[in-house]
Amino acid sequence: MSDLSLWGMFLAVGIGTFVMRLSFVELYGRWRIPTLLSRALVYVPASVLAALVSPSVVYPNGQGEFAFANPQIPAAIIAAWIAWKTRSTVLTLAVGMAALWGFKFMAL
Repeated sequence: MSDLSLWGMFLAVGIGTFVMRLSFVELYGRWRIPTLLSRALVYVPASVLAALVSPSVVYPNGQGEFAFANPQIPAAIIAAWIAWKTRSTVLTLAVGMAALWGFKFMAL
């Protein structure tokens, strides 16, 4: 692939991405979104984050089977409880990492 065609592909992909994102911004500003859909869209970021994080917590190191000696699961449960009780991101991260390091140190 020549340099010119490679740069053309980068430009086309960039313009395509920009147009797709702009279309949603423009349509969202002009169309009236139903209340039910608007309320449901609030939960999209949290569900995407959970979908990204959960497999790495449950299946460490990319293995395909559940491991009972996985220290990430109890640490994630503790972090989720702290997040639920305090609603503090910094405290959740600190307590979750401390719990993970503690469980790894104890070789749980």
